[in-house]
Amino acid sequence: MAASAPARRHQRRGAGLWRHRRGSDVGRHSARRAVTSRSGSMAGSGRRPEHRGPPELFYDEAEARKYTQNSRVVEIQSQMSERAVELLGLPEDRACLLLDVGCGSGLSGDYISEEGHYWIGMDISPAMLDVAVEREVEGDLLLADVGHGIPFRPGMFDGCISISAVQWLCNADKKSHSPPKRLYRFFSTLYTALARGSRAVLQLYPENSEQLELITAQAMRAGFTGGMVVDYPNSAKAKKFFLCLFVGTSGTLPKGLGTECASEEPQQAKFTNERTRFRNIKGKSVKKSRDWILEKKERRRRQGKEVRADTKYTGRKRRPRF
Repeated sequence: MAASAPARRHQRRGAGLWRHRRGSDVGRHSARRAVTSRSGSMAGSGRRPEHRGPPELFYDEAEARKYTQNSRVVEIQSQMSERAVELLGLPEDRACLLLDVGCGSGLSGDYISEEGHYWIGMDISPAMLDVAVEREVEGDLLLADVGHGIPFRPGMFDGCISISAVQWLCNADKKSHSPPKRLYRFFSTLYTALARGSRAVLQLYPENSEQLELITAQAMRAGFTGGMVVDYPNSAKAKKFFLCLFVGTSGTLPKGLGTECASEEPQQAKFTNERTRFRNIKGKSVKKSRDWILEKKERRRRQGKEVRADTKYTGRKRRPRF
């Protein structure tokens, strides 16, 4: 798959970008994604995909196609990708180059491309990358094991996201595998590959509190600051873990969704005279409309940025001047 012109420019900053080819055997073990349709809570050990075998074997051709063709999986993947990119706090005035760890068939990359950014995806499953090539995703693809490190030049990326992949590094699929060492190798090389002041947002499904502590400890040891952002902590199904890491500077950790105390809200029907706003064909608010402005301000608040309070004049159209 030929790289786009902007991506080719970024390749000059990278150290030997390996293009994926069908049947390649580069990089063989660990770091693939878990099934995203599973509950967001810390699941039991008996039903987790990472306990059934190495990721490059679990995600064979049949599993890769089933994963990509499942409409519910695609919807959940898109929602988590949107949330991860939101937590990155990217500048709105320019396009950025992002790294997608455990990119799979490119579902997360589709959202990155829709937002006007460029991306390079890494994955250990040849079958998943074959599907991504068939789907003609816009990003570049690299077949590699992230437990061996991130093979790119220092400061190359403006941010990194990962959806349901990091927990695979906690398993030892070979006698030579040491989860703490592989996690440290991953985080230390990721820290180097990210530009100073950027962020990495890694969505994961920790098996238990010990695994969560192991992952966080190795990230901090590698030089990252930040912490865990938990969306909907009181929900068994909607609960999601996002490890939000800062490079070089310690920023304000964003707030998780659904963390407000529900008991403070009155338990009765609410009546309002607001009209339902028009939305575009993708279900998003029309650009520059009042709803669009309010949603944008709310996103920036969740990113920990200072935003002016909403008033009745927010998004109000001004009269033309003569």
